[in-house]
Amino acid sequence: MSIQISPLAESLPVFLKQHNYSAIAVLADANTKRFCYPAIKNFLPKHKIITLRAGEQYKDLTACEMVWQALTDAQFDRHALLIDLGGGVVGDLGGFCAATYKRGIDFIQIPTTLLSQVDASVGGKLGIDFHGFKNHIGVFKLPEAVLIDTVFFQTLPELELRSGFAEIIKHCLIADAAKWNVIRRRDLHQQDWNDLVAHSVAIKKNIVEQDPNEKGIRKVLNYGHTLGHALETHFLADPKRRLLHGEAIAAGMIAEAFIAKRKGLIEIGLLEQIEEYLFSIYGRVNLADADLEPVLTLTLQDKKNRNGEVRMALLDGPGSCTYDVPVTKAEMRRALDYYRT
Repeated sequence: MSIQISPLAESLPVFLKQHNYSAIAVLADANTKRFCYPAIKNFLPKHKIITLRAGEQYKDLTACEMVWQALTDAQFDRHALLIDLGGGVVGDLGGFCAATYKRGIDFIQIPTTLLSQVDASVGGKLGIDFHGFKNHIGVFKLPEAVLIDTVFFQTLPELELRSGFAEIIKHCLIADAAKWNVIRRRDLHQQDWNDLVAHSVAIKKNIVEQDPNEKGIRKVLNYGHTLGHALETHFLADPKRRLLHGEAIAAGMIAEAFIAKRKGLIEIGLLEQIEEYLFSIYGRVNLADADLEPVLTLTLQDKKNRNGEVRMALLDGPGSCTYDVPVTKAEMRRALDYYRT
């Protein structure tokens, strides 16, 4: 897998010149078709455009059927290319459709959000949500290339930029204490995005190359995600309370840092740093008593679990993380109570 961080005017024509595809399709959602597709259209030969509805709630089998049908109707063969132009939803779903269409065609990722550039597009984890469970159905399949251009940040609302920043924070906390000490002294608008994208991509790429199928060390990338994904899933059905991915993961990182402190893995000072900084950027998710049991139940569906036991990736020092740590329901409840008080 090739990862290029450069203007698309340079990287996309070079990639296409190196390959001889029988047909090309671009998968976008309604937003990226309007705001991002014009930036690549002129660099492409004759191609088909397939448009999804925008939003995590549409990352499902119905959308997959539409993509597979569009490729079938256009008579795409196994030598075709699918270009995923969008954030994590487009990348996850598009990659999954490409990996399964005719048992697999090539696809590339052109991530257009900060979140997808530093997380979803790198690593080859593809999938869709199923009956309310996030990323429940999927495969591991690396794209032929990931072409990253930070020019797309100009099209992002601040909420989306803030959401992606959570994964950058996570990468620093699990792998680079020095960088954590840099970013935590800056607010959102003072960050160097070009530097941080390259930094996060390098960290994730290094970890993924060691463990492509998430059997061991790759699990550290899930720090904050056991409780974070449960929170995100719980609020997904309620438009008024729905959380962006990064907002949910920020809450998860605070709660899971509390668990790490309780288990003696980290010092109180690191927990306080994480709590203070993340609350300053993301605020506090309003968790009612009635939310706790459904959220805790959802953690039982976490993909890191084993034999019905919840396993977490937990910090064991600044810039360091361990994985497969058993965590009880009582410990998670205590962490959520800590988070909301």
